Amino acid sequence: MALGMILLATCTLRRQAAAPIQPIAFSHKTHAGTYGIPCLYCHVYARRSTVAGVPSVQACFNCHKVIGLDQPEVLKVLNHWNKKEPIPWIKVHDLPDFVYFSHKRHVLKGVVCQTCHGTVQRMERVRRVSSLEMGWCVDCHIERGASRDCPVCHK
Repeated sequence: MALGMILLATCTLRRQAAAPIQPIAFSHKTHAGTYGIPCLYCHVYARRSTVAGVPSVQACFNCHKVIGLDQPEVLKVLNHWNKKEPIPWIKVHDLPDFVYFSHKRHVLKGVVCQTCHGTVQRMERVRRVSSLEMGWCVDCHIERGASRDCPVCHK
């Protein structure tokens, strides 16, 4: 009985970690889905860096300085803007320190964001859909004929 409760708690925590509640209820379904805003518009670093990065408050206000200023979640963004504070987003996709992953390399090879991140344009709240474990990545490298040499992905 106790073991069952521990397993249930562990699975529940994993599910929660896979789709954390963010400080601002940002809907990728609305932005990327309904409005068709491309991933790289907000995640500008993905095409030129190892990290995709989370958008700055400034990026939000490229649009929201004139749109949606009556919406509670946009007002939260405005509050961060006025305080000159970044939004403390919670990472959804995190890799161990010994793993080297370059968003730039993948973007330039034509790997679409949905390959690893799922159909984000249909998600109200982003969740982890791929394990991002080594076997999962290796399977993709095999399918695409990409290198499987250890130093390609490991520091």
